[in-house]
Amino acid sequence: MAAGTYSAKCNSDLKPVLSQAREICKNLGDKGIPLPLFGVGISLGGTILLNTCLELMHSSSRDQPSLDGLACISSPLDLAECSAAIERPRNSLYQGWLLQRLVRQTLEDPFGVSDSEKFALSRIRTFSIGKVSSIRSFDSAITAPRWGFSDVDDYYKSASPLEALLRNPPEMPKTLFIQSLDDPWVPSQAAESLSKSINAIEGSSPFQVCITSYGGHNGFHGKGGCWGDELVKRWLLKLVNK
Repeated sequence: MAAGTYSAKCNSDLKPVLSQAREICKNLGDKGIPLPLFGVGISLGGTILLNTCLELMHSSSRDQPSLDGLACISSPLDLAECSAAIERPRNSLYQGWLLQRLVRQTLEDPFGVSDSEKFALSRIRTFSIGKVSSIRSFDSAITAPRWGFSDVDDYYKSASPLEALLRNPPEMPKTLFIQSLDDPWVPSQAAESLSKSINAIEGSSPFQVCITSYGGHNGFHGKGGCWGDELVKRWLLKLVNK
């Protein structure tokens, strides 16, 4: 519902939201026991939540983490890999649609658009197969400078949570990752690397990774509905009942 542009590391947007949500959970609790606070992020939404939790994990008190549980569905962990995947010819229609949406969002930004940004956006051609500029070009012209990164490579590196997650930081909330091997936009290699790191460490990890052969990008559908949603619901309920 928020207006304006965003990035995979717009932590400044999320931190006050999580703080206020935590206060609401305290007030709604029973007998002095606050309600748990969970997060569910689909696609880039999961990346944004992960980056915010990674920033907050050292500043939050041990008895009050940023979240009590987090589920990430088809979430990019390596932005450079995802950007390259979206540029594949089979994704040209989707990339054109997404660029058109991003350009429109930026031009409608209530906080304003600079002349240099308008010029850059005018050079980004959208929704015409064979004449589509890349998501990378948009991130280079708009996302990276707007969010304080030196360039698009700095943005992709700094806003990719994989490297930090591979250390399996115990301060992170319990997190479930759902990833499909046939996701056309978010390559599975990052989730597979995270899964291997979990298996290699001694002791427990805050992370669980579910990798499925089919499902595409957040398309975990089956008879009766979306089994991905059902899996997330059961996993969160298990955390509640512990």
